[in-house]
Amino acid sequence: MASSSSLCRSWLYHVFVSFRGEDVRKGFLSHVLKELKSKGIIPFVDNEIKRGESVGPVLVGAIIQSRVAIVLLSRNYASSSWCLDELVEIMKCREECQQTVMTIFYEVDPSHVRKQTGDFGKAFEETCVGKTEEVKQAWRQALKEVAGIAGYHSSNSDNEADLINKVASDVTDVLGFTPSKDFDEFVGIGAQITEIKSKLILQSEQVKVIGVVGPPGIGKTTTARVLYNQLSPGFPFSTFFENIRGKYEKPCGNDYSLKLRFHQNLLSQLLNQKEIEVRHLGVAQNMLSDKKVLAVLDEVDNWWQLEEMAKQREWVGPGSIIIITTEDVKLLKQLRLGIDHIYEMKFPTCYESLEILCQYAFDQNSPYDGLRVMGSYLRGMSR
Repeated sequence: MASSSSLCRSWLYHVFVSFRGEDVRKGFLSHVLKELKSKGIIPFVDNEIKRGESVGPVLVGAIIQSRVAIVLLSRNYASSSWCLDELVEIMKCREECQQTVMTIFYEVDPSHVRKQTGDFGKAFEETCVGKTEEVKQAWRQALKEVAGIAGYHSSNSDNEADLINKVASDVTDVLGFTPSKDFDEFVGIGAQITEIKSKLILQSEQVKVIGVVGPPGIGKTTTARVLYNQLSPGFPFSTFFENIRGKYEKPCGNDYSLKLRFHQNLLSQLLNQKEIEVRHLGVAQNMLSDKKVLAVLDEVDNWWQLEEMAKQREWVGPGSIIIITTEDVKLLKQLRLGIDHIYEMKFPTCYESLEILCQYAFDQNSPYDGLRVMGSYLRGMSR
């Protein structure tokens, strides 16, 4: 396994949130997440991860690959060994990766966190029962460090909404960019992106290959474009190589020159160099094998388009991610380099379909009230 420092700049998420669910999940946390998402900020929340005895590799990867960590300290935070293990990893990333750590003291005194006293301390002592001295010391040190970070105090705020807005605004400032909202109106895309990204958490510097499959018009290219926009800042070399099917039609026989042109254009985009001479099909590997690359190969429809680069993963450097969109799942399964995950695009649910219809028909996300009344009336007439 690669060290965390070697993965520090591979951001998959803007924010990782560490919290004690029973204290904040249904109230304060839900409002924090809603505000973050409204600003285009992508949080990782471990709602779907099965909890075991210790923090697993998927969660460690999510922590390492988040630009900011928000530690939401509450009364029962220390009653969870899982939360304390998360905190140890977060503080490690703060030191090794210069990850920004932001603390929210929600109905808990920072001094109780730092010294493990009061109700917070009682919960901590109960969690320590049966643990090794090494584990307990790591927890104590992490709590001491996180309590020393100037944070946000719910007790100092008369209005939770203002506190939450302040946190989200500060996260935006830390990220130092204005997130794209180009795809905000696409219904259901957020859930699809989250699911795909869960397969991309890297625990080593191996190359990841992901396929996105589905029929025409279902949103493969749009989904891949959103992924690309979110991931590309973490890669020194990246390209969205779109509409391969339309630009590179199936050759008659072995059209070597078309393959060379395909590789030349791919290299030109990845390296941002217009004048690249490609005399043979090994040039791409020669030029990219030591480079960390994000490449989206959009609308691949024929094996020859992937033939040379698909022979082995080493044609790009460690930590690279290759995303392939196609209508043909069989094509992906033929890849000799193997594919880490095939994501099949999902059709909209009934509710999402209604929302899409309303966006086009009424320029809003739901039907007019009068239309609902009329629909109910007509439904009754059909009986």
